[in-house]
Amino acid sequence: MTHRDSTTLPAPQMEIDHVGLSFGGVRALLSVTFNIYPGMIQAIIGPNGAGKTSLLNCISGLYRPQQGQIRFEGRNIIGLPPHQIARLGIARSFQNIELFRHMTVVDNLMLGRHIHMRSGIFSGGFYWGRAQREEVEHREFVEQVIDLLEIQSIRKKMVGTLSYGLQKRVELGRALAMNPRLLLLDEPMAGMNNEEKEDMARFILDINEEYGTTIVLIEHDMGVVMDISDRVAVLEFGQLIAYGTPAEVRSDPKVIDAYLGREHAMPTV
Repeated sequence: MTHRDSTTLPAPQMEIDHVGLSFGGVRALLSVTFNIYPGMIQAIIGPNGAGKTSLLNCISGLYRPQQGQIRFEGRNIIGLPPHQIARLGIARSFQNIELFRHMTVVDNLMLGRHIHMRSGIFSGGFYWGRAQREEVEHREFVEQVIDLLEIQSIRKKMVGTLSYGLQKRVELGRALAMNPRLLLLDEPMAGMNNEEKEDMARFILDINEEYGTTIVLIEHDMGVVMDISDRVAVLEFGQLIAYGTPAEVRSDPKVIDAYLGREHAMPTV
């Protein structure tokens, strides 16, 4: 994959500015600062317990940092509840699958459209035509997502009957159904075999290319990270220790010592 030239970066879509988060006496994030750029795939890596999921939880409104700001398209979103952050155009998948197991794939994806639905229960009753048109529009978008993720054959199946890999794909679909401008993926390939990982990496690239969606992902597979990411942020013990292109991060001595190990370092010429 050809990574975007770091000398031609656009204005940031999100600015993570000196974010600090503590739980009692435990510091989960310590003055973390970096930018997320529109239309790019950006990875967050680091050892277990480095603060990666805590940072995603701060962005999506599940945690409220005690210090710093997180600005999305110029607006500080710290303190906003998760549903308001979702309405601004930020969607999220979770490390542990958070689907409704006794509902079909289509119904789970339709739930991802709820933030866009203007026809409530009363307007749906009094203005049935408008509500019906809105439903058709949302279903059309969901069908696009189903086609993109190649899950046509399981669209009517109960999610709980699907394999783990397919459930992860459906969860990606539900987040994508929100049509976000920024998509947060927390270990989307965890627990997958190599074939499933390759499929997921391809879908992430397709989403980025076809929808222009900015994607931030936490991932432990360094092969995937280096292949598909435009920028990489590295956390250790809640601190940002490196940020840059995959090549820059991979050759950074601090990253090699803290996380990658010598086998993942860029070969010397």
